[in-house]
Amino acid sequence: MLDIQLLRSDLQGVAKRMADRGFVLDAAAFERLEASRKTVQMQTQELQANRNQLSKQVGQAKSKGEDASALMAEVSAQADKLKALEQQLDGIQGQLNNFLTGIPNLAHASVPLGGSPAENREMRKWGTPRAFDFVVKDHVDIGAGLKMLDFDVAAKIASARFVVMKGPLARLHRAITQFMLDVHTQEHGYTEVYAPYLVNAASMFGTGQLPKFEADLFKVPRQSFDDDAVNAEMQKSGRPVDSVSAKFRDTSLYLIPTAEVPVTNIVRGEIVALADLPLKFVCHTPCFRSEAGSYGKDTRGMIRQHQFDKVELVQIAHPSQSYDRLEELTGHAETILKRLELPYRVVMLCTGDMGAPSAKTYDIEVWLPAQSTYREISSCSNYEAFQARRMQARFRNEKGKPELVHTLNGSGLAVGRTLVAIMENYQRVDGSVEIPVVLQPYMGGSKAIEPAR
Repeated sequence: MLDIQLLRSDLQGVAKRMADRGFVLDAAAFERLEASRKTVQMQTQELQANRNQLSKQVGQAKSKGEDASALMAEVSAQADKLKALEQQLDGIQGQLNNFLTGIPNLAHASVPLGGSPAENREMRKWGTPRAFDFVVKDHVDIGAGLKMLDFDVAAKIASARFVVMKGPLARLHRAITQFMLDVHTQEHGYTEVYAPYLVNAASMFGTGQLPKFEADLFKVPRQSFDDDAVNAEMQKSGRPVDSVSAKFRDTSLYLIPTAEVPVTNIVRGEIVALADLPLKFVCHTPCFRSEAGSYGKDTRGMIRQHQFDKVELVQIAHPSQSYDRLEELTGHAETILKRLELPYRVVMLCTGDMGAPSAKTYDIEVWLPAQSTYREISSCSNYEAFQARRMQARFRNEKGKPELVHTLNGSGLAVGRTLVAIMENYQRVDGSVEIPVVLQPYMGGSKAIEPAR
């Protein structure tokens, strides 16, 4: 969420920068809300001052033994008016907050202008795509030949966009995960975190998934008995518990779309000590996405699924260091691909292709021979204070005053897509798949996955 002071001080400038992101900022609506807020706030302050003056006069009259009943009646009337104004002001503030939650982050000055992926900027490439002397297969056909990748059984169990992995291929998937965790914890200085796969609405709001992207989430409806509501009803009615109609409150949870959500929310509502920055967390979780609006896209195979695994990197950083941390985090994700000897490239996303909370994003794209193109395997972003403001996540700065942290995250990497890249880049003409050298110790020394007999 943006600082409302930015809109108050430079509304047209913010509107221009939002247009660069393909977002139309309703400046007129903001101006109307701000005008209402100022009017009601001024009336509230004037009434408060008047009531305080009247209260003082009441005290003076009483001290002199004079009749203060008329003044007291006026104070009471002022209190009722003040309460109504305060409620009106709260309503306007709520509308302003709702307005702010629908606005994306401001793009960093280094981000290229553009409205589509075609305008992203390639930063660097690593590795040379392998030249095959046979017709390459995609991971779906390779998995079917191995008899270890089954989309039909997964559809029977659940629905489309799920997969069942078996035998050595399932072990390879697990080995990739453990390898990533080992590198990030032992070499890159991240603390491993095990986090909930279900989170509440406050956590989803804190990282920016709610309210705008609820259609992309899997919601688990849930209601809990509301003790506070029941107690209030009992006090009002004087009836015992068993005669009070049951009252419930919505406590629905959401399956996480990425470990970014639970891990970043570790610092929600906290004030982190300056000496503890940066906080660096790594977390492996399954991720769940409804893929709303993606019908017809990547329906074949494991590229776009409802359930997939990721190893997520999260950093909580000092604002003055967050862009250095973005370069570091991106490099940590790249290390995995280098160790696996998978060709990749890094692109900086243009203003129109970034996620709403991001100020700057690098996508890492791995080479997939069957598609003869690079496909995203990690997205590394600096959100600056956008999430921190929603979460009220702060640190004590050099002067000891609370200040919003900057939050960053990136996949280190998407496990399923890494498996896809290994299967396609390391495939053999006989249908087997060579295991990258760094993963062989995690596979009991095996050098290849052979078709099941």
